[in-house]
Amino acid sequence: MIKNSVKNYLLPFSICLVIALALYPNSSLNTDLYSTDGLDLNYNIKSDLAMSQGANTSNSDIFTPHLGKSFEGFKEALAFKESRGDYFTVNTLGYLGKYQFGAETLKLIGVYNPNQFLYNPELQEKAFMANASRNKWILRKDIKRFEGKYIAGVKVTESGILAAAHLAGPGTVKKFLRSYGDYNLSDAYGSTVKYYMKKFSGYDTTIVKPNKKAKAKI
Repeated sequence: MIKNSVKNYLLPFSICLVIALALYPNSSLNTDLYSTDGLDLNYNIKSDLAMSQGANTSNSDIFTPHLGKSFEGFKEALAFKESRGDYFTVNTLGYLGKYQFGAETLKLIGVYNPNQFLYNPELQEKAFMANASRNKWILRKDIKRFEGKYIAGVKVTESGILAAAHLAGPGTVKKFLRSYGDYNLSDAYGSTVKYYMKKFSGYDTTIVKPNKKAKAKI
């Protein structure tokens, strides 16, 4: 009985094998189709693109804009010099916030509560714009007269004038320009009008419109 079962399976298998060999006599695996000969497989990823083990990939989502000589660049550069960009700081002389305003200057632009001002970043930004607009109006004739000229070795630009006015007031800047650099006042920390004029030269401040009555409002 076992012999008969073997014959029953073996005979059909043998027949199928013979038919397959007859139909595909030269059938074989062509290894050339899968060869890697000639391919440059010896490469390394650049180190600046490689990810170290355990690296925090969330940093790839961070976008850092380049502010350059834009008005935002001007504001942030000046703020960094004044307070390192800290809205909530008060210096040893009582000047307040990101742009280090004095209480008397704040009154000129409609801010009468220094404590409220200190804890209101939006108001601080409005105050910066209002003060710049007011200073630009006061200095409008001097900007027109001196812009592009060199005074005490420094090229005069509108942004440099506005920065110096923020430091020492527009009246002091007028004296510096009209004395051709002889009147070079410094603040309590040693920063001079000339230094600010040079450091903040060449920024785009066209967005600041001259306004005699500019106020900080939110």
